[in-house]
Amino acid sequence: MSSLFNWRTSRDVAGAAGFFALLQALILLFLIAGSHGWLFALVPQTGTAPSFAATCALADAGTPLNHATAGDYASFYAAGALANAGRAAAAYDCPRLQEAEEQATQAAVDHQYFFNPPTFLLIMAPLARLPYMVSFCAFELATLIAWLALGTRVAGGGRAATLALLAVPSLWWALGLGQNSFLSAALMAAGMLALPARPLLAGIAFGALCYKPHLGLMIPVALIAGRQWRAIASAAATVTAAAGATVLLYGMATWRAFLAMASRSVGGTIDSGAVRLSARVDPTGACQLIGLSAGQARLVWALALLGTVACICWLWHRGGRETRNAGLAASVLLAAPFALFYDLVMASLAAAWLVRAARRDGFLPGERAVLGLLLAATLLAAHPIVAQLRMPFGALCAPALLALVVRREHKTRRFSKLKRTAA
Repeated sequence: MSSLFNWRTSRDVAGAAGFFALLQALILLFLIAGSHGWLFALVPQTGTAPSFAATCALADAGTPLNHATAGDYASFYAAGALANAGRAAAAYDCPRLQEAEEQATQAAVDHQYFFNPPTFLLIMAPLARLPYMVSFCAFELATLIAWLALGTRVAGGGRAATLALLAVPSLWWALGLGQNSFLSAALMAAGMLALPARPLLAGIAFGALCYKPHLGLMIPVALIAGRQWRAIASAAATVTAAAGATVLLYGMATWRAFLAMASRSVGGTIDSGAVRLSARVDPTGACQLIGLSAGQARLVWALALLGTVACICWLWHRGGRETRNAGLAASVLLAAPFALFYDLVMASLAAAWLVRAARRDGFLPGERAVLGLLLAATLLAAHPIVAQLRMPFGALCAPALLALVVRREHKTRRFSKLKRTAA
């Protein structure tokens, strides 16, 4: 048990991380059991079996459920099914998307929004040809395995690194809700790992993130600052090819429907309360949670974006590989105009690059403690206490990680300068 609090060696990390990963896995299984009506004291019998998300809502609100609900994957699957039926544009029409969600799951299910651009349909249309649960499991397991393999490699390899990634709470939320967070983190990690030796392959991985473009805003900034021209060309070609494929397969009407939905979402769906402020981890959502108006929050986000751009340009101009990549991963949630607690999987990529640097050069004073506190913050990111205290715990992770990255790079450069002076 002492290893849970003494993270000094790989064995200690493996013991503590394994414990927390197992604990969260058991909690997830408990929620799944409740969502299927196996825990009769937890889930009221209403004639339908609520899903994982319904059980979470029950625990969150403390009130009985009287209708069925579904996780986020229902909207992905329904959008893919509509694309297969030749009605891709309907994925951005709420009533028609909800009909497709009900066909995929059950009647009167809660509506889940589909915010992704048509490029995501290139992935979901083939998966929507499978039965719903088979599709869900195939997508989540395949992307989770890819993320764990690449994330472990980023962190320097070893069982302790894998278990540490499994201990991150946002991983279990993404898995339970059927989100695409593992795919995003895996693509980002693949691009970072491939960049030094295979810039064209890196560009393809970075470009593939166009299925969730708001998470890729800092990629061109980093690549330009790092003068990675081949990767930039490859990424641009990948985005162009993906967009062109969607036009050929689904028509321009689908893109017009997406853009119309996106314009309505700004100041509409997102800011209206349909998406809980306490679930958001981006600067705009964090500022609104603590009481700022939507306009004031966007101003803070704009200032944060400027500061983030400056940090990334500084890191990628002459920084080391680990700090470059850690900074880019941390900047994703700072630059994003909209991000939710399951997107914190990307923050664990930043932590993995920091750990890689620390395994080689040693942890800086206080660095290990801050990483531990950030792990706790991700646990609280989806907790009801966020709304009660109006404290955006999850939104603290990205700026704290970026601060750790800048500090490490600054000390590295200072040490190098002293070394050159002494020589």
